[in-house]
Amino acid sequence: MSIEASEVVAWFAAERRDLPWRRPGVSAWQILVSEFMLQQTPVARVQPIWLDWIARWPTPSATAAAGPADILRAWGKLGYPRRAKRLHECATVIAAEHGDVVPDDVETLLTLPGVGSYTARAIACFAYQQSVPVVDTNVRRVVARAVHGRADAASPSAKRDEADVAVLIPDDETAPRFSAGLMELGALICTARNPRCGLCPLSVCAWRSAGYPPATGPAKRVQKYAGTDRQVRGRLLDVLRASDIPVTRAQLDIVWLTDTGQRDRALDSLLVDGLVEQTGDGRFALAGEGADAAEVRGR
Repeated sequence: MSIEASEVVAWFAAERRDLPWRRPGVSAWQILVSEFMLQQTPVARVQPIWLDWIARWPTPSATAAAGPADILRAWGKLGYPRRAKRLHECATVIAAEHGDVVPDDVETLLTLPGVGSYTARAIACFAYQQSVPVVDTNVRRVVARAVHGRADAASPSAKRDEADVAVLIPDDETAPRFSAGLMELGALICTARNPRCGLCPLSVCAWRSAGYPPATGPAKRVQKYAGTDRQVRGRLLDVLRASDIPVTRAQLDIVWLTDTGQRDRALDSLLVDGLVEQTGDGRFALAGEGADAAEVRGR
C-alpha cells in the first residue's frame, strides 16, 4: 500500500500546530536551532527556550560570539547539554566558513558539527523547501502502519527508511508540506500509544485493513531518567548555572549523596565533554568561566 499525499497535505493545512519556528520570516538558522533543541525533547519544553534564544542570538555569528557558559545557561533544562555545545560549534563554523548563512544542500549540512542525517534533511526541507525524505520516529511509525501494516517500525536504518519515504513524496510543490504533515500525523494522530485512528485522514492504511495486528517484537523499554547519570549531570549543572563564580567540590557533592561513585563519574564526564572546567584552586565552573575567574583573582 501507499499513502495518498494529497490527504496528508490537506489535513496538515487544517490541523497543523502553530509552532513558532513554522511561522513566516523564520530564518534557516532559527529552524536549525529548533531542530537541535527538539532532539529527544518535547515541543512544549522547547518553545519558550527557543523564543528566548533567537531573540538573544538571531544569527549564527551572534551565537558564535556568545561565551560557552552563556550558551549552557540559556539551554536551561532542555537536557543533553552536549547539544548546546555542538550548536555553538555549528554556529562558529557557519559564521566563519559559510558567510553566516546556513548551507542549503544536504551534503554540506552533514559536515556541520552536530548535524546528522535527519537534521540535514529537515533543514533542507523545512528551511529551503527541498524535496528530500525527512525521517524521524513519528514518520517511521506512520509508514510502518499505513504502508507495511505493522504496529511498530523495525529497527532504524537510515538508508532503508529514507528510501521508504522517498517514494511517497509528491513530485510537485507540495513536497515540503507533505513531509511536515507526515511528521505531524505521527505526533498527533498515529501515536505510539493509543493512536487516534478515528481521526486519521488516510483513506487507506495497511494496519487498519489488517485489523490492527499487535506488535510482534519485544516490548520497547521506556527510557527512565530518575536515578540515571543524566539526572546527576543535570543536578551538577544546575549548581554551576546558578552561580556567577566557580563553586567548591563540597557545593557539588551535596546535590547527590545516594551514590558518591555515580556522582564522581557524572562530574568526570562533564569535564571530559568540555561542559565544565576546573580552576587552578580546585573549584568548578561552566566551560569558559573557570579561566576568567582565575584571571580576575590574579589581578
